[in-house]
Amino acid sequence: MSTKLNLNNTSWNLKLLFDNLDQPIDKLLEEEREELQTEAKKFVQKWENKTDYLKNPSILKEALNDYENWRRNWGSSGRQGFYLALSLALDQNNSELKAKESKINEISVDIENQIQFFTHRLSRVDSAKQQEFLSSVELKEYRHFLEILFNSSKHLLSEAEEKILNLKHFTSHTKWVQMLEGFLSKEERKIVMEDGTSQIQNFSQIINLTSHKNKSIRDQAAAAFNDILAKYVEVAENEINAVLYNKKVNDTLRKFHRPDQSRHLTDDVDTDMVDQLVESVANRFEVARKFYELKAKLFGVSKLAYHERNVEYGDLDMNFDWSKAATLVYDTFMSLDQTFADIFEMFLNQGLIDVFPKKGKDSGAFCASVRSNLPIYVMLNHTGRLNDVRTLAHEMGHAINFEMMRHENELNYDCSLFLAESCSTFMEDFVLQKIIQDASEEQKLAIMMEKLNNDISTIFRQIAFYRFETDLHLTFKDTGYLSHEQIGTIFTKHMIDYMGDFVSQDEGSQNWWIYVGHFRNFFYVYSYAGGLLVSKYLQSQVKKDKSFIDQVKQYYSTGLSKSPKQTLEDIGVKVDKSFWNKGLDEVEQLLNEATFLAKKLGKI
Repeated sequence: MSTKLNLNNTSWNLKLLFDNLDQPIDKLLEEEREELQTEAKKFVQKWENKTDYLKNPSILKEALNDYENWRRNWGSSGRQGFYLALSLALDQNNSELKAKESKINEISVDIENQIQFFTHRLSRVDSAKQQEFLSSVELKEYRHFLEILFNSSKHLLSEAEEKILNLKHFTSHTKWVQMLEGFLSKEERKIVMEDGTSQIQNFSQIINLTSHKNKSIRDQAAAAFNDILAKYVEVAENEINAVLYNKKVNDTLRKFHRPDQSRHLTDDVDTDMVDQLVESVANRFEVARKFYELKAKLFGVSKLAYHERNVEYGDLDMNFDWSKAATLVYDTFMSLDQTFADIFEMFLNQGLIDVFPKKGKDSGAFCASVRSNLPIYVMLNHTGRLNDVRTLAHEMGHAINFEMMRHENELNYDCSLFLAESCSTFMEDFVLQKIIQDASEEQKLAIMMEKLNNDISTIFRQIAFYRFETDLHLTFKDTGYLSHEQIGTIFTKHMIDYMGDFVSQDEGSQNWWIYVGHFRNFFYVYSYAGGLLVSKYLQSQVKKDKSFIDQVKQYYSTGLSKSPKQTLEDIGVKVDKSFWNKGLDEVEQLLNEATFLAKKLGKI
């Protein structure tokens, strides 16, 4: 039974970053910029001309403590970098905010360039000294940080070259991506709704409406969505080629032999482990194809339209308005552990969740955390669908993960994408399980289909995305430039591979790569599939023994102090090739159960 939750704070309270926001923002930003530069200068003046920290573990401990303190209290962009990023997420086309962000980005890059000597020189110590540092008791809390640093050293360039790469990233990558995102977010179209009224919908709302229960509405939305993508397809062609070329240059300079290798290094995961995941899922694409076959039969069509893949099946008669969704998630968290519920309640009370879509707002959902001593913010675009409840649970899974890591030192205050996604999907599935508890057989089938839809999208679609990215990067490497028609052909090939014959590749669907931001964040998507398969194991253990939630909390609380593989081994999870198939077996079992129930009810 939930307590009375504060559901009125539906917009971000950015005063938690600057409590004196009533003052002119330019004055606040200028004051902090001066402080940022002063604090960075202090660190540089103390350590830049020293070499003893590269030789003596005790002195290195002092240097790392100073570095950790600077990262925790200042970093290269302070509070304002976070403030401006959040503000722009709410108002993507605000030119004044863009100018301010551009200014702090310039300063941030300059500061990072000043300070990068520290990690750069440390990473290049000889192998004997590396082993000495790694075995030092004094340096125990920084051990894995040093391991990651030493592993990445072979791909580092000179200090001067690293500064150049830092400086060019904003123009060669970020600005291109922001341009396209800004264009898309400004688009609006009229959609005739169920009451017959013609209503203007923004880009985020149009995306959601492509899966509307009403066929006329979802078909209108799909036509509008395809029209918007077609309008910007040539812009997107230039944008994606620019960022692909920039990555190719960086990979060549850093001697990465695979386009996804830098992602694996950044995420602290074994390439072999990711390859096993991708291969295991791709080898069982037939599960996804059978799901779409079942869904087409349930809808009474020979094929689902491309945009209909995610349409909810069945009459759930559930409108998850904000109050209902928040209460449901709270109750689910409470049933798992008091700590989870308390953290969610704190987010509601403090205004840390921006709930509803609006013009100019980022169309997605995310959890944002940058430092252990700053608030964590969650963005939603809640429209009352079942999917929105899952999204809330997913992003709060991330938020709880970050909250429980606050005990880590700043250099370990983060987690790999792999670990992060297993935390978030763990929460998602328990919410759906709570909904299904008192459902009728008709509702149960509908919810099972929704859960399967989520599993298929999270596991099989994301691996198809990963294979598309791989194909895209390798083809670009060979050709030097890809037309949007070529990109569309590659994209369609991989979508057919996992969807099979029961989803039509409609005109316009070849452009749906355009709006997927993850393709600009390079090879991010494997973490969704891997994370969900790991979380399925954690869920099964909690169901068998509720006390296993303590191991789950341990898992949530571990930042970068250990690799994801080691973190899992510490709670009894051995990740090998056979492990992935255990989770895939569960998806197939649920599909078989849904198929049996559909036949029992005479639906197919």
